[in-house]
Amino acid sequence: MSTPTVPRPQVTAPGEWSFPQPRELTLPNGIGALVHDVPGQYVISVRLTVPVALRHEPGSKEGVAWVMARLLDEGTRTHGQRELSELLERRGIALGAGMSEASLGVDLDVPQRFLGQALELLTECVSEPVFEQTEVSRIVRTRLAEIEQERASAGRRAFKEWARTYYDPTIRASRPGGGQAETVADVTRQDVVDFHAAHVHPEGTTVVVAGDLTGIDVEELLGSTLGAWTTSGRARPVDREPAPRAADAARVVLVDRPGSVQSEILIGAPGPDRRVESGWAPFPVLAYVMGGAPNARIDQVLREEKGYTYGIRSGFRPRQVGSAFTVAGSVRADSTVDSLRLLEEILAGAQEGFTEEETRAGVDFMTLTAPGRYDTADAIADETAGLAGDELPLTFTSDTIAAMRRLTADDLSRAWREQVTHEWTVVVVGDASLYKDEVTELGLGPVTVVPN
Repeated sequence: MSTPTVPRPQVTAPGEWSFPQPRELTLPNGIGALVHDVPGQYVISVRLTVPVALRHEPGSKEGVAWVMARLLDEGTRTHGQRELSELLERRGIALGAGMSEASLGVDLDVPQRFLGQALELLTECVSEPVFEQTEVSRIVRTRLAEIEQERASAGRRAFKEWARTYYDPTIRASRPGGGQAETVADVTRQDVVDFHAAHVHPEGTTVVVAGDLTGIDVEELLGSTLGAWTTSGRARPVDREPAPRAADAARVVLVDRPGSVQSEILIGAPGPDRRVESGWAPFPVLAYVMGGAPNARIDQVLREEKGYTYGIRSGFRPRQVGSAFTVAGSVRADSTVDSLRLLEEILAGAQEGFTEEETRAGVDFMTLTAPGRYDTADAIADETAGLAGDELPLTFTSDTIAAMRRLTADDLSRAWREQVTHEWTVVVVGDASLYKDEVTELGLGPVTVVPN
């Protein structure tokens, strides 16, 4: 008996995708609310973005914003630290806060049925934290311990030294966002109370809610919780400001770590921010083509051909104004000099342009994986909060992906030549005695050796 022939199914190109657009609300106190109804996502994600700039910290108390953020879920006037912790745990509520360049972000994820209670607790945390002395002391100790751990991590140590070298030393961006040991150690409870009172206000704040909202009157819940939050002060404006580069940034810094069997490399040069006049679309694709995958230019040479590394990645780091294109990863210590030489050749070679094959690979990856990257409520909430916090149009993600589909190799080549300044700041963390003289001979710039 013959087996019937089944015709091969026709595979069609995927349809165009766009990032979901939220419903926009204004709460009674002026907070902007962006609401995504995501059917089937029964863990609701809430993201609160409050305009607070790290550069507004007192210079001698840098790190106070980070300490303040970490203390928001450590007790309120209504619920003490232990009671609040138990309430969050019993209802499966995950709540945490952190600081970025220009905003305080509070993240909350909660099972759908407890959304109302979670919003009440979130409102308490931002509006009436008590900042108990014992908790302030504990968080300060925690931050000091983390600073030591960051020093022990080659990647963290490289980025700290790179920021110190790359940015003008007078600006906040040149120093760790969480503060340095000497400034964090001096943070007191009163400093935390004062910073919160001066900077955390509903004015200019945005809340994003994403998840399955079937049967939920989200406007009423938000209005009776975050919408009822009031303060006596006013928010300090957080205007977009550039982070100028140091006059001597184009140089090489070797962070000496005797006996290290690996070298951590971080290379960076100026690039555009997401408001670049020519459009942001080429830059995520460029990052992918240069160092975003095992088949990217950098890994093809340093990993596949040479076996120097498990992987080196590149990307743009957009700020409020401007950005840096960075290349980062670790290599075998005995390959440090050759790795730097090859990286310099690859980066310089990008000036000659990109191929259509590379362009298609990068565009396909960035556009065809987008539906998966933004398939969950938390990813949708994070992206929307990021757009709101950076004051970008809510159509920005969709517009960028649509523009990517139209990119050509000439577009990538032109974007690289026009926007990536080849004045590299190079940091290497490792055993400097193994390669200092040879690195100097590469001619990448003046070489300085600093202790770990």
